[in-house]
Amino acid sequence: MGRATDEIKNILRGKFFVGKDAFKSWMFVGFLFVLIIIVITSSQRVDAKVHQIAKLNEEVNELKSQFVDVRSRLQKVRLESSLLEQLDSKGLKQPEKPPQKIKVIVEE
Repeated sequence: MGRATDEIKNILRGKFFVGKDAFKSWMFVGFLFVLIIIVITSSQRVDAKVHQIAKLNEEVNELKSQFVDVRSRLQKVRLESSLLEQLDSKGLKQPEKPPQKIKVIVEE
């Protein structure tokens, strides 16, 4: 048990950074540092993408509601009663007789 406690004390004191295998230990710490930087960077990019997606979803919903509003207004404007009201305000009235088709025959 004495050897195990000595090894734990050496690890806690950081002696593995100055011993004969110190280079391997420093390389491992550098590797861990690079991995941590990669994880932090990727999580920040993911957060930015999530915020961008949420913003775009809000914009899509807004555009859909505008589309529905414009389409309903267009349908109202295209109704015959609506057209008759607009024409009546300009002094035009609907004819009582339906229009007749005129055929022109051109002889050579």
